[in-house]
Amino acid sequence: MKKYVILFTFFFCAGFAVAQSSVEQEIKQLSMDKWQWMADKDIAKLTPLFHPEAKFVHMSGTWTTERELEIIETGSIWYKKADVHDTAIEILGNTAIVWNRITLTAHVRGNDVATEFTVTEVYQKEETDWKMLALTFSSVRDTHEIEK
Repeated sequence: MKKYVILFTFFFCAGFAVAQSSVEQEIKQLSMDKWQWMADKDIAKLTPLFHPEAKFVHMSGTWTTERELEIIETGSIWYKKADVHDTAIEILGNTAIVWNRITLTAHVRGNDVATEFTVTEVYQKEETDWKMLALTFSSVRDTHEIEK
């Protein structure tokens, strides 16, 4: 009997780890897709991803989903390329938090600039879809590491 309890525990834990890993992979892919959609100015894909009440924190201010989509669509900030150097993800129930250490190349006020950031993304599962609740850019040194 003891052997069966140990086997059950092992397979239960292994199954949970795989499921957790699967959700983390789904969120990581969604985060990577989001960077590409921002670079492509693909409002059609970003609109359903961004929760209507989401907040976006940048170096120059904090604004709403509506304003973020307008900024992306008009190109007043063009997120040309996000080179992701490191990612950490935590899943807490139906909430996912993603930390990406990136070098962002953006076109701002007529100039291309490359800036090191740690970006914090918060997602919440609503029925079958993940919705972004928050996106925060934190300026960091290029030696910054995400502690896992």
